[in-house]
Amino acid sequence: MAEIIFRSKMDAKRCFDHLLKCLRYHQNNEDILLLEDRHIVKISESIVRFGEVKEAFYEFIIKIKRDDWFRAILQEKYFFEDPEEQEHIMEIIYSVLEGQREDLAAFIKENGEEAQIREAVEEIFQDHVSFSFDSFFKFRLRPFLKMLESYVEISIDEYKMEQEYQMFIQTLRDFLASRDSKMDTLHLLFDEEITFFDEQFVEIKRGELMKMIDRKLLFNHPVYVDSASIAPLLSIAPKNIHLYTKNPEEPLVRTIKNIFEERVLIKSYKGLRHTKEWIQQKNSAKGNGA
Repeated sequence: MAEIIFRSKMDAKRCFDHLLKCLRYHQNNEDILLLEDRHIVKISESIVRFGEVKEAFYEFIIKIKRDDWFRAILQEKYFFEDPEEQEHIMEIIYSVLEGQREDLAAFIKENGEEAQIREAVEEIFQDHVSFSFDSFFKFRLRPFLKMLESYVEISIDEYKMEQEYQMFIQTLRDFLASRDSKMDTLHLLFDEEITFFDEQFVEIKRGELMKMIDRKLLFNHPVYVDSASIAPLLSIAPKNIHLYTKNPEEPLVRTIKNIFEERVLIKSYKGLRHTKEWIQQKNSAKGNGA
């Protein structure tokens, strides 16, 4: 009979419950026993050789304990003790694990940790002996721990960058709130360069835009404020921005949306021509009427 010895009663209970669930065993099944007072899970020799037991134990490591280890690394190595901060970082970690953040995953070197864990689980159950789960993790799963640390490290960096970005956005929102609008509607075309048009669809040339920029904005935020786009937009502070783009998820488009919020209306790149023609026809009709 194999015995898995845990440091805590809670871990022993979680492992026991997980094995029962995966193997579809009833609580009273004697092939898997929980000795709560000694923090031990016992697995009978008659089933320990089956792949289902090893797979269930592997899943316990990957699906249940991995979360604990991530949080322990956050708290003990990087001193993130606030639960809300931990949750934000955990969300980033799992977005990387689930393949949603390829930009971050590229920084993490994987060395076949899944195969190593499976091999370690296979070996530990071969001899049907008692073993300490903590010792098993510390000595047999050391490469896995290193990989977890790399996920935490890259996610903390991303979290800090996101916090700085949010502070930057809020600072610019505050600046915008103090400005009087110099234009009701501004048309903004995203192409190889950003082109500004006024309400009548007359292009605002670069030199004219530069004259509109509030110099205090560039002086107070020289690193973050782009003089070609963000600075003139904030200085003009239009009540409405019609933004024409091929890619609504482009970083600068998202930043403009985050700063100006409900003032921004995203339109298709092709929609620019139709809007321009409509404005020109409207102006022509007014001229003929006059």
